[in-house]
Amino acid sequence: MSLLTNAQRRMEAESYLTDGYGVRLAIEAKPSGWVRFSKLASAIAPPRIKQILVSPEHGVPYLNTSQVFDVHPKPRKWLAMGKTTKAEERLVKEGTILVMASATVGRAIVATKAHENAIISHHFMRVSPAQEKLAGWVYAFLRSPQAMSMIKGSQYASVIRHIEPHHLAMLPVPEVSKEIAADFQKKVAEILSCRDNAARLRDSAETAFADAIGPVVSADKEEGFAIRLSTAVGGRRRFEAAYHTPLVRAIIRSFKKWDRLSDVTQRVWWPNRFKRLYGDSGTPYMSADDIFTTNPYALKSVLVEGKKDRDEFVIEPNWIVMARSGQTYGLNGSATLVTDYHKGFFLSDDMIRIIPDTTKIRPGYLLTALTHPTLGRPLVIREAYGMSIPHLDPTDIAEFPVARLSMTIENKIADLAEEAALEQATAEALERKLAEDAGNVVSEFLLRSSEDATDAAIAAQRLVEIDAHPENLVQGKALRARLARVKT
Repeated sequence: MSLLTNAQRRMEAESYLTDGYGVRLAIEAKPSGWVRFSKLASAIAPPRIKQILVSPEHGVPYLNTSQVFDVHPKPRKWLAMGKTTKAEERLVKEGTILVMASATVGRAIVATKAHENAIISHHFMRVSPAQEKLAGWVYAFLRSPQAMSMIKGSQYASVIRHIEPHHLAMLPVPEVSKEIAADFQKKVAEILSCRDNAARLRDSAETAFADAIGPVVSADKEEGFAIRLSTAVGGRRRFEAAYHTPLVRAIIRSFKKWDRLSDVTQRVWWPNRFKRLYGDSGTPYMSADDIFTTNPYALKSVLVEGKKDRDEFVIEPNWIVMARSGQTYGLNGSATLVTDYHKGFFLSDDMIRIIPDTTKIRPGYLLTALTHPTLGRPLVIREAYGMSIPHLDPTDIAEFPVARLSMTIENKIADLAEEAALEQATAEALERKLAEDAGNVVSEFLLRSSEDATDAAIAAQRLVEIDAHPENLVQGKALRARLARVKT
């Protein structure tokens, strides 16, 4: 009853059955060595936002919850700054710690330069460390599995789960030495550097590609246009207007020379669908969403032992994987370069695999041609079919027109894109290591405290035995001194 009437008076059994509740009790049971999160940092949650949409030239870019975690955040909405409540508080600077307060509660990320000058969704709490030197440890702790489980144990509501700033404020956090705090600060700075470098290199590759192609000129208007019937009935017989828009045709006309994707690749395919059986002893698994977001949430392991076509799911560095389903304004058609970071994962069947023929084209250049926001993506996404959840087919993607440039320019673009992919992969690997290291710090704190308690109990029992024999006075003094140190 004392648990129910204390603090928030939580009546749901779930709050006391989660692993996080056990972790919280274990830390709070220690007489020293930990503090409340409120001593290390403050968290604020901006009020719900009323979106007054305007055109890009008159507004400020807006990033919703999913876009904040995108590898390459790109706004799809622009809001009127003057009509947005507490607009300034919704802008973030590089290094700001953001924590999701709704849906996947507790998921954290450090803002990069790509998040600056954009209004961030109200679903994110802004965390400000009390001391800059502790910022690295604060973020690392939030990324640790123990903190995630404690936050999950504090969530409320039934359909869409929530947490509030006071839930973070009450978290027990182990104290760390100056050396450990400085080490985490250095690791977070390295993650930010890698992400910023990846964005800069990717932007440079896209700019070089656009400069080499030149301006795209379309004489027809998008509001209404006509095509020849022979164009619609040939090939795949696509009758959707979106497939034949003047912009798409103008992009292709701007390519002085181009090859079909099938001509510069060894293979373009997707594996068979399979029933996913998850288990701790399985192979690490990544879905399409995990591939194309930073800090993928709660990665799982899938049981694939004995699967006959297992080789169809194995990927190699310098391949390209592309999301084959989703909304045309979102994940669908997104592509990335496979690196050593991805090699150990079993990838979802929901991604098209593309193996570049390196004797004909560099993987980095091919990736830029496929994903360029104005010269590549429109040609990919026009191939999507279906109403509720549009899909892409490898047969259609194999017909993608790949613009060809001089060898010098293609190599320059490839160098930039491939280096960007490596920087991004390095950042993801560092993020996983950061969370693992923070988890180890918490585990060592709990283990060390448990060992001390055990030592104290053994020492106390021995003192009872020694006090019965005055001849062991010297040994008794040593044990009392040891017990005093343990208590301290």
